[in-house]
Parts: sequence; C-alpha cells; structure tokens
Amino acid sequence: MDPKSLAHAPSLAPSDPRSQRVRWVALGLCGLLLAATWVSLGVGRSGDVGAREGVRGLLAWLGLADPLEPTQAWIVGLRWTRTLVTALVGASLAYAGALLQGVFRNDLAAPSILGTTAGASLGASIAILAAGGQGLEILNRLGPAPVLVQVCAFLGAAGVTWLVAILGRVGGRFSIPTLLLVGIAINAVVGGILAALQSFALADFEVARALFAWGFGHLDDKGTSEIAMVGAALVVGACVIPFVARELDMLEAGEEDAAALGVNLVRVKALALLAATLCAAASVAAVGQIAFVGLVVPHILRLLAGRSYRKLLPLCLLGGAAFLLSIDASQRALLGDMRLRPGVTLSLVGGPFFLFLLVKSRKRMTSW
Repeated sequence: MDPKSLAHAPSLAPSDPRSQRVRWVALGLCGLLLAATWVSLGVGRSGDVGAREGVRGLLAWLGLADPLEPTQAWIVGLRWTRTLVTALVGASLAYAGALLQGVFRNDLAAPSILGTTAGASLGASIAILAAGGQGLEILNRLGPAPVLVQVCAFLGAAGVTWLVAILGRVGGRFSIPTLLLVGIAINAVVGGILAALQSFALADFEVARALFAWGFGHLDDKGTSEIAMVGAALVVGACVIPFVARELDMLEAGEEDAAALGVNLVRVKALALLAATLCAAASVAAVGQIAFVGLVVPHILRLLAGRSYRKLLPLCLLGGAAFLLSIDASQRALLGDMRLRPGVTLSLVGGPFFLFLLVKSRKRMTSW
C-alpha cells in the first residue's frame, strides 16, 4: 500500500466493535468521574453540608437556584475548588504520561519515573527558597500559586526531560533499559538535592513545611489561581492532540518507518514533549509531586480501549481526572483526618503496579 494512503488512513468506522468499546469506556469514565465528584462534594467536617448543597451551590452560581447561606456557600466553594483542582491535576498527569510513552515508545515511561515531576518539584523548591527567610508569608503575598514557582517548576521539568531524552539514546535511538536507568538515577539525584534543601531550610519552619508539602503533594487550601493555572496548561497541552496523535500511532512501528510515512519526527517529538512538560510542571507547581498517575492510567486505558493514541490521549483526560479524584475522595471518606497525602497514597498504589509491569515485561526486556 502506498505510504501516503497509510498516513491518511480513515479512523475506525462507527460500527467497528473497537469503536463501540471506546464509547463504552468513555461513558464509564464519565460515570466514575460524576460519582467521585458527588463523594468529594459530600465529604468534609461540616455535617450539615453535603453533595446536594454542593450541586445547589453550583446551580446558584449559574443563576439557576436560590443562593446558599453565606457559611454554606463558603464551604461549598472550598469543596468545589478542591474537586476541580484534583480532577485537573489527575487529567494533566495521565495525559503527560501518555505523551511521554508515545514519544519514547515505552509503556513504562511516566513523568514520575523519568524524573519530569521530580525536576518540577526541584524547580518549585528552589523558588520557595529564593523567596527568602519569610517562606510561605512571601509566597502567599504573591498568591497561592506564584509565577516564580510556576516558571521554576516548568524549567526544572523541561531540564530533566531534556536530559533523559539525551542520555537515553543509544546508537541514535531510544533504549528502553537505558531510559529507565537514567530516570531512576535522575530521580535519586533530585531526591538527594531535595533532601539537602530541606535540611538547609530546617531553621525556618515555614519554608521547611512548604518544601515538605511539595515533596508529598497537597490538595488542601487551593484557590482559583491553581484552577486557572492547571486548566490553562491542560487546554494548551490538549491542543496538540490533532497534530501528534496519528503520528504517535505511526511511531509505534519505529522511527524509520514513521519517517518513511512522512512523519516529521522533530516536530512531533517537540510538540509532545513540550505539552507533557507543561502539564506536568503546572500540576507540580499547583499541588506538589504526585507520582504514578501517568503510569497507571494510560496502561489501564490501553487494556480497555486499545493502543491507538487517537483514542488514548482524549481518554486519559477523563481517566486521569476520575482516577485521582476517586482516590482522594475515597480516602477522605474512609480515613477522615487520618488520610495520607496524595503523593504517599499514589506511591503505595503505583509502586507495586510498576513492579508488576517490570516483572511482566522481563521477556521483552531481554531483547531491548
């Protein structure tokens, strides 16, 4: 078949069973997201404010219902803010993970494993220290998510991703074992630097607390600035889907075959890496480092809906939001004030999952 006809092959027909399966997966994810939102709105210390009041507060904001009492409106606003931030961060991390896996042609790639989120956390930590001895007081004057933290987080994530891309190439192509080893090594180095920064900041309790929060993730006390930052980054990052999805599918067969089909490898990789870095950095700048979302969600969605990035990338936006919000809402409902930080919870979930994938891939790894 002519390469050009392959490059412009039509998508799955509406009657194709695989297309029907993708629709059912999308509907299931929407249902899970709605259920997680309902639970998240109903969980809190105030027993007289539940999910119904949360929905009513949203309708009142839209002018479709009578407004709540001031105290209830304030509580509902806090819960909606946390819910939206959590969903946006989950969507961003899952989407960034899928993009990185497509670029490196490696299902084990993820922002946390390759060091992208660690680099963003390092950049944010340096920004906190640069604020001076007043720590959080200075940052709070600039806003909950100051521009300094955002810029430094992006630069840290971009620098680490670039380093992994450079060091992970062997003989002009990406080596899967080398990528994993480089990612592990960079995570170890960044972890050591973060530990050193925390030890230097022990004399200032507020700065040390901020660094600790960024290292394990925190979804409390968020505002509209975090929603705007992560939402804007996600919208910009999602705009690259029409320009990289089909190309990433072709890249699955190898760089030489993709180039023969007319894929501009430099452009596709640059767009995908920039979008992944932007989304991961915005998430870390908003809530700190939360690992393994970008590994677990794309892998599960591949099992449910197939490997095509034309389907996988949009599904990751839904799946990541539903996944992280479900975990956060569940542990808030079950553990209350004893809940773990999201970064800790996801490490407990994602660590064994990553180990399972490594064991499962042992036979393939011998040929890499």
